[in-house]
Amino acid sequence: MNTATDTTAVSMPARRTIGGREIAAVLIWLGLLLAPLWLPALGGYMNLASRVLIYAMVATGLNLLLGYTGGLSFGHAAYFGLGAYGTGLFLIHVSNSLPLAILAGTLLGGLAGILVGPMVMRRKGIYFSMITIAFGQMFYFIAVRWNSLTGGEDGLTGFSRVPLHFGSTTVDLGATNFYYLVLGLFALVMLIVWQILRSPMGHTFVATRENPMRLRFLGVAVDRQIWAAFAISTFIAALAGSLNALLTSFASPDNLGWQLSGSFVVICVLGGMRSFWGPFLGAIIYVAAQDYLSSATQNWMTFIGLIFVLAVLFFPDGLLGFLKGRTRS
Repeated sequence: MNTATDTTAVSMPARRTIGGREIAAVLIWLGLLLAPLWLPALGGYMNLASRVLIYAMVATGLNLLLGYTGGLSFGHAAYFGLGAYGTGLFLIHVSNSLPLAILAGTLLGGLAGILVGPMVMRRKGIYFSMITIAFGQMFYFIAVRWNSLTGGEDGLTGFSRVPLHFGSTTVDLGATNFYYLVLGLFALVMLIVWQILRSPMGHTFVATRENPMRLRFLGVAVDRQIWAAFAISTFIAALAGSLNALLTSFASPDNLGWQLSGSFVVICVLGGMRSFWGPFLGAIIYVAAQDYLSSATQNWMTFIGLIFVLAVLFFPDGLLGFLKGRTRS
């Protein structure tokens, strides 16, 4: 009798308990879905929330390269800006179809990343960072000099968000509806990155960061792994840039500059480079601080730099890493 009972107990599958991470993820998504209800009470507005998600999106893509694969890129704003220009030019010269415009911007920036990837994947350390800056500045000067197409230093204008059409139904993309469009694409990006990190490819990215020499001994093409991470991250950056152009109805050469690339790196470091939700937390801190400080003082970049220095000194694993450490202790 006891033997049968023991056998039954062994054969029963173990129940999986819901942990703190799952609860936190549910609360985050619930908070994002209900943002139009609680954000105005805190003095926020929906365009600010959209900008947080857009910056979190591009930082999540960069984190796939920086935090998980170990490649420090200071040129990711180039693909962000190409996505913005691609979407704006498509709306001006080709069609008023918003989904196709977003697709065009994403493909322009992503394909540029695929082409640049083989030229950066064999570089290591500071040389990797420097060549990403070089390509980023190349795209920046093309945007500045090609006045007839890009508007030069004045930027690209003459386009705006157009309504979405679903058969006979038309959805006007005001601030709230556009926020939900951005939220849907942000959720898609987070799902893709989550699946990549759980896949053999994601484990190979981490192994590339930790011990590339051992991977080479095992016959893994490490350079191609870096290329893959770089290309995926540029597609995500281009998608974010496309949405940013629709948010502001404007594409500027500053969207391609190394200063903005540095801001994306700061966002990753603030939140936690090797954390899935780190870039999202970093984007909240950065965008909220930028919005408040820029309205209070012209020297707001000084305070942003101070926040970054304090974060590096006291939270070397990012704020999310610090919170996880306190939870374990």
